[in-house]
Amino acid sequence: MIEKVHHMHKRIKFAIFGNTYQEHKSSHVNNLLDILRSKNAEISICNEFYEFLKIHTNIDLSGLNTFRGNRFEADMALSIGGDGTFLRTASRIEKKEIPILGVNTGRLGFLAAVSPDQMQEVFDDIYQDKYIAEDRRVLKLTCEKNILKGTPYALNEIAVLKRDSSSMISIKAYVNNELLNIYQADGLIISTPTGSTGYSLSVGGPILVPQSGTISITAVAPHSLNVRPIVIRDDWEITLEIESRSHNFLIAIDGRSESCHEGTKLTIRRASHNIKIVKRCNQTFFNTLKEKMMWGADNRL
Repeated sequence: MIEKVHHMHKRIKFAIFGNTYQEHKSSHVNNLLDILRSKNAEISICNEFYEFLKIHTNIDLSGLNTFRGNRFEADMALSIGGDGTFLRTASRIEKKEIPILGVNTGRLGFLAAVSPDQMQEVFDDIYQDKYIAEDRRVLKLTCEKNILKGTPYALNEIAVLKRDSSSMISIKAYVNNELLNIYQADGLIISTPTGSTGYSLSVGGPILVPQSGTISITAVAPHSLNVRPIVIRDDWEITLEIESRSHNFLIAIDGRSESCHEGTKLTIRRASHNIKIVKRCNQTFFNTLKEKMMWGADNRL
């Protein structure tokens, strides 16, 4: 007699983060919870998102654990929203090395690459280990006087920008202690490959492929027309010294901005940890470029 081996589903722990502005999209969350419950998953949900769903929706939240800050453990993190939500999720994961899956409830998503109607098949794949957790490099900002209030880690970019409508700022940029340039501009964006299709791209920066081991440095509205974006290795160190007429400027780390006083020396290096992005096996970077950005599409055809 052949013995039937009953294949037990492994119990996967998920930590859920979400966008707390879009109650009209809550049906996606309902659907997600149904799928996870059917798989007997262990589900934790971050406190802010939980409270938001409790107040604004009638979703069944029974049996869910909640957590605050970074006091959670999981096998995988789920980010429900757009790329902004994904970046905020990454900043909560920080050094935990937990892979993040982005479910995209918005219009465009490079990071949040799974649409709500693909959730069932994606989780079926995840339970069969059919997915890739792709390592993405992270930048770390260090300030002399340790003035940062938020996290120093950027998955996308670290930008130095002029405040309000003041005149441009002057940014002395050094690479490995050698002067690269003195930028007179509205700002400077130091981007990872992951961030290269975001803010950096919109000011004319290059698209960097995720595995390239590079960083791009791109000026925002430079005063000189012969300044071009430059791409360097990501194990090199960038130092910035900023002067501004208003004596302060903004630092934006993945879009979270803080005010900073001129004369503060900033150092940007590759962080010692990566962020892991969950991708489907058939999902390639070039495909995403063509789909999300119509990259290379020719309207004349």
